[in-house]
Amino acid sequence: MSNKPWKVVGIHFAHMHMGDLLRQVHEHPNAEIVGIFHPERDEMQMSMDNFSIPEDRVFTDFDACMANTDADIAIVCSPTAEHADWVERLAPHNVHIFVEKPFASNLAEADRMIAAMDGKAEQLMINWPMRWFPTNITAKRLIDEGVIGKVKHVHYQDGNRGPLYHGADKIVTEPTPEKKASSWWYKREYGGGSLLDYMGYGATLGTWFHGGDVPIEVCCMVDQPEGLEVDEHSVTVARYEKGLSKFETRWGTFSDPWVNQPHPRCGFIIVGTEGTIASFDYQSTIRLQTKDCPDGQDYPVDTLAPHESNSIPYFIHCLDNGQAPKGPLGIEMARVGQQLVDTAFQSAQVKKTLPLVQ
Repeated sequence: MSNKPWKVVGIHFAHMHMGDLLRQVHEHPNAEIVGIFHPERDEMQMSMDNFSIPEDRVFTDFDACMANTDADIAIVCSPTAEHADWVERLAPHNVHIFVEKPFASNLAEADRMIAAMDGKAEQLMINWPMRWFPTNITAKRLIDEGVIGKVKHVHYQDGNRGPLYHGADKIVTEPTPEKKASSWWYKREYGGGSLLDYMGYGATLGTWFHGGDVPIEVCCMVDQPEGLEVDEHSVTVARYEKGLSKFETRWGTFSDPWVNQPHPRCGFIIVGTEGTIASFDYQSTIRLQTKDCPDGQDYPVDTLAPHESNSIPYFIHCLDNGQAPKGPLGIEMARVGQQLVDTAFQSAQVKKTLPLVQ
């Protein structure tokens, strides 16, 4: 096990989660923010203030950032459609790369990312913040222990009021129509839309709950309001050998789930041969139903070890111990999730059920 101090750079601030991730680095006893990069300096100001990042660690030139920081880890929070470009630019610098969800805007880009790291000693991790919800971790433990038998169906419903209604640390904002029109979140070329934003969670964690099983075919329908380039609502049905699973994404929920759970509730319902689990976002319990307790019971979520509590502690724990990220954070399972997302996106375009893309 290594106890080396990890030097971390933040690359691109298009995704508001960069502020949350840098906070985890700032609070980690064995990590340091050695540099941040974004083409426009103003986008970095909040993090500069929050974490007292000095001027000589702030860069608007990527090459200068990498040349002057000697970083070990790079966090990427660019627009989704640029993930592959940044991984390819970072790979020659021999840094471990942490990419904030989604994986990519299509499977070809995901495969470019995998290829860029192929044969390298460094790790590539795709972070899904819902992986750190104690509800989902507890649900997975119970599944692995056979409490609900073999998983047959996964039902996923998630989203929020919209990506422009909050920033880092979930600070509330009120987007103007002009901001919405200009934001990358609403641009097709940058991988915008609720399907590409949120379905990866359901598809990748759903694969985790399914024990790695993959669907045979996928059908998706989206709602794309007039005047927008991308969808704000999607519903996907995936057929597995053992039955159907559903994945629904929504920008425009009645409330944000981290404040008040909207209806339908955000999270997962997992149906097994011997029971069911309702795992809703940001809750202190899950709902467990078994043959011994058909009425159901509230089951407290697990108390997590520090390295299981969030993404940066986990990634550093993996690196300290020479381990690759596992489950939905690892490349193999994340790629299955991307296959499902890709097939859903294509299905919505052609309005047909399609076999899983390879």
